[in-house]
Amino acid sequence: MTDNERSRFSHREMLLTDDPREANAAKSGAALDDSILRRLYSYMLKCRTVEERIRILFRQSRFSGNYFSAVGQEATEVGTTVDLLPEDTIAPSHRNFVTHIMKGTPLKLMFANLFMRRTSPDQGRCAPAHLGSAPLNVITPASTVAAQFAIGVGVALAYQLQKRSNVVVALSGEGSTSLGSWHEAINFAGVRRLPIVAVVENNLWAESVPARLQSAVEGFSLKAQGYGIPGITVDGNDVIAVYRAAREAIARARGGNGPTLIECKTYRWYGHSEIDPAKYRSVEELEHWKARDPIVATERKMNERGIWSEAWKQEQLVRFNVEIDEAIEFAEKSPYPEPEDALDHVFSFSIRERELNRKMWSPQLLQKVG
Repeated sequence: MTDNERSRFSHREMLLTDDPREANAAKSGAALDDSILRRLYSYMLKCRTVEERIRILFRQSRFSGNYFSAVGQEATEVGTTVDLLPEDTIAPSHRNFVTHIMKGTPLKLMFANLFMRRTSPDQGRCAPAHLGSAPLNVITPASTVAAQFAIGVGVALAYQLQKRSNVVVALSGEGSTSLGSWHEAINFAGVRRLPIVAVVENNLWAESVPARLQSAVEGFSLKAQGYGIPGITVDGNDVIAVYRAAREAIARARGGNGPTLIECKTYRWYGHSEIDPAKYRSVEELEHWKARDPIVATERKMNERGIWSEAWKQEQLVRFNVEIDEAIEFAEKSPYPEPEDALDHVFSFSIRERELNRKMWSPQLLQKVG
């Protein structure tokens, strides 16, 4: 990196480290306001409650398909998206279903997607957890890993061309950084200095492939150097560290100073999906990371400040579960889409009338016409 390039970034922005404690030290400062910390905690608790219920519903065969939970990664899910404006965009992966909560998607519509009902924002077209929302600026996730980065970069380019101060937050696992589509997107974003924050949720496993077999570098934020953008590694289970890093990166993007790569070191508690028993991981590894539960860690910090109690937590859980129950009831009572609904929203014009009234040609009919 040249001296001119170095001068563009502060030391904190250029921090590239494999040790989350070093990153957190560089991000240290005044304590977060109590109201912000309570808000972060509340969102994490809601995300955990929603996903644990979804996992139960799947095992009860209440909905089909599959689900990719982010249980254990709540600090990253919440900390990187909670401060986005309505006009900002999230480019999620299949594991970031709960980011809809921070964007304001009602649980009723989220569960309608899981149950693939007509009342879902996608009208029952997408598989569970592959939900987008145009009104709320949430890009529909694709099963093609890293595809959301290319689309997110396109949105960021549009913001830049329209001279808008909005930003895109794109999320993926560390496995996506091995793909050409991820490289192309980040490289283009760096060249054009686009308003996008690339969040790499390093949960150590790309499905069943360990991180050590995915990349020769241990700190994935080091890859930012190749694109001339700042990169930082944070403890992805420390919601305060994640929130501070994301807040700074978002402000940087919003100010026209280009993208940032944030690596959040975290861990998914369960398999890649609900049909993955995750036998490739050791029990010791799983227990090590469960002991670093981001919700419990935040409870300890809040308790030290005197802003948390078990009674307050239980009040929230009651409220969340009532909302979840209502969302499940709404989804299960909603109709499935009709087969002909697949004809809608294919082109900018309607083809329903044409296709439903298409004449069926046969050899006998051709003979009559001839």
